[in-house]
Order: sequence, then structure tokens, then C-alpha cells
Amino acid sequence: MKHLVVWMVVLCLVLLSPVVFAGKVGKDCKFKGKKLQGKIQFVTSFPDIKVQIVNSFPDLKVKKVSSFPDKCGKWKEVKSFPDIKVQIVTSFPDIKIKYVDSFPGVP
Repeated sequence: MKHLVVWMVVLCLVLLSPVVFAGKVGKDCKFKGKKLQGKIQFVTSFPDIKVQIVNSFPDLKVKKVSSFPDKCGKWKEVKSFPDIKVQIVTSFPDIKIKYVDSFPGVP
């Protein structure tokens, strides 16, 4: 009986592991329906997404651009009319990002 319980637990862990360990950013470069590209406004309150800047294991690699933020991970900072409002936090982020000079997007 103990072996059956152990195998059931192992089977559950194997089946649920892709859900638990899946990245927060989808392959379509969306988080909770928001595309993570385009015009970004950095705010201190009422953000669409809370972001933590990290050096390793990011959910998204971001390249700051001055024009054509038309691909996943390309962000152009604006002061008004943003596509997304982002708040930089040090704990409890929605996603983690890493700034890069090349190859932005989902790692």
C-alpha cells in the first residue's frame, strides 16, 4: 500500500511539474494578456505589471530602444500614452527581466 501511495505522489509531481515550473511569460510574449513590447511608462503606483530587474534567470530579456519597439522584449520608454505601465520593484514581482543589448525576448 505504501508503494502505491509513493507512486501516486511521484506521478502527480511529474504531471504537474510543467505547470508549476512553466515561465511566467508565454511564448507569445504575453503576461496576463498584455504584450511585453512597445511603449512603456515607468510608474510608482497603479502599474499593469510589477517588474524586478535581475542578472540571471529572467522571465524576459528586454532591450531598450529609441524606435520600432515592434518585437518581443523591445521597450521604448515614454512619458504618456503607453502600451504598458511598469513599476520596478525589489520583491514580489509579477515578472523578472534582464536588460540586454541583443536578442531580446523570452529566454
